[in-house]
Amino acid sequence: MATPTQPAPPPLAGQVLLYGNPEPLDSNRHGKLGMNPTDRPYGFVAKQHFVPLQVGEFMAAAVNYPIIFAGDDYAPLAIMGLQAGENLFVSPEGAFRPGAYAPSFIRRYPFVGAKDDQAQRMIICIDRDSSLWVEGNPEVPLFVDGQPSEFTKSCIEFCSQFDQDRAVTESFCNLLKSLDLFETKQTTYTPRLPDGTAGQPVMVAEYFAVSEDKLKQLAPEKLAELAGNGALAAIYAHLTSLAGWDRIIVESSLRQTANAEAAGAVN
Repeated sequence: MATPTQPAPPPLAGQVLLYGNPEPLDSNRHGKLGMNPTDRPYGFVAKQHFVPLQVGEFMAAAVNYPIIFAGDDYAPLAIMGLQAGENLFVSPEGAFRPGAYAPSFIRRYPFVGAKDDQAQRMIICIDRDSSLWVEGNPEVPLFVDGQPSEFTKSCIEFCSQFDQDRAVTESFCNLLKSLDLFETKQTTYTPRLPDGTAGQPVMVAEYFAVSEDKLKQLAPEKLAELAGNGALAAIYAHLTSLAGWDRIIVESSLRQTANAEAAGAVN
């Protein structure tokens, strides 16, 4: 796996993961822009094997994805594939796996909030390169009579809530860092050789995770504080999610085998 340990997810002030050409939302520039309803809107993430995650999503996401921490800021990530270019939850056509949780980082696309340092406010941008846009006569327009449509208003509200959740997530990660709860962890698997014997273990990822030993060593009053503010539940969701590595490894292996067999059949 191309480990996501370094670098951390790009900040909004700079290049944003998955966004090719962010532009500030503008009624003059985007007045004829909109979308048509589709049940396969996630093609933009079909080759992305990890995405940022908010702490409030840990419990829902832990059912499907290993949740790890990466980079100097210990940013939480949901692992969606074993290697770069692979997403086990999104088809090439953009359909999300039925029943799987879609992280809010994905659901807000192609909208994104960006900080205007001069005006000290958030501005809403769209990825102009997104294939989701329809220009001319969209069923769901961005603007109606020069004003944001109800769809656009709901997207702006979602981006605003996303930024609030991100601030909570940063506080959560800073708290774990201040308590020195992180440790470097590796995930490996042992391949089966053609003769049926076990091969040498292969490392597929290196990342940060909460140390169960360090967690147990916290003072009772500190554990009570973490339980009271919801951090302990998020920590346990993260730790539980790591059992999902085995499922990711198996699914990735099966997909690679199927792809190799398909390629051989074609040749």
